[in-house]
Amino acid sequence: MKIGLVLEGGGTRGVFSAGVLDYFMEINLYFPYVIGVSAGSGVGASYVSRQPKRIKNSMIDSLRETKYVSLKNYFKTGDLFDMDMIYDYFPRELYPFDFNTFFSSKQKCITVATNCENGQAVYLEEKEDKERFMRFCRASSSMPLVSKIVHIDGIPLLDGSVSDSIPIQRAIKDGCKKNVIILTQNKGYLKKSDKPFNLVAKFFYRQYPKFYQALVSRAYEYNRILTYIEQLEAEGKVFVLRPEVKVVKRTENDPDVLTEFYQHGFNVAQRNYPALEKYLKD
Repeated sequence: MKIGLVLEGGGTRGVFSAGVLDYFMEINLYFPYVIGVSAGSGVGASYVSRQPKRIKNSMIDSLRETKYVSLKNYFKTGDLFDMDMIYDYFPRELYPFDFNTFFSSKQKCITVATNCENGQAVYLEEKEDKERFMRFCRASSSMPLVSKIVHIDGIPLLDGSVSDSIPIQRAIKDGCKKNVIILTQNKGYLKKSDKPFNLVAKFFYRQYPKFYQALVSRAYEYNRILTYIEQLEAEGKVFVLRPEVKVVKRTENDPDVLTEFYQHGFNVAQRNYPALEKYLKD
């Protein structure tokens, strides 16, 4: 049976998902289908490349030496997160990404981004070209207003969370009969529309009116998909892992705070594994 792993984004809240997946790797639990959006794309990639602690090292431990998220970087480059550091220096030099293992893996790994021209989700898969794959991950994680647009094949792309925040429907469409979903918000969380943000975005993306409409609709669509997931969860059709403590900010840069949230993800996965194992076997 095809089993899917669906990874929500959330900026630095992605360390929760990293903790969950590090536990999965510790017990040698690998799913054949992985789909990640925004921060979830990078976390999922290191899971497919079978590199425990890589995300912890790059997202948390690196902060003890340098800051990859800062207003200084935003005013200097147009990116709040230092994307060159995250998607070039880290994977190539400081925390090498195992491209060979990733490309040879039989696991399907899909990255979600948003097409700025039509406001729709783009589902990307790359198992040959290193540069292209890293640009996919970069595009998926490029948050609106605080990140530059990433062009791939002439198409302007930004954060996949704008168009498909939790891509469970894509996983089902691709044939996954069972799905494990890792969320980065607490149970009961609902996204609120941010009017000041929308006003700024309207000006900022005046060349991309359909992308702007997707941004305006984001809260509604996010809450709709959460309702759908909770229905599937109640029916025993998906297995959901989510934070059980107060979540961190999506731009958190305190390594101690992030370490606690990462460890919480590991602990949640470990504690819920018996129930997960039963779900997978039933």
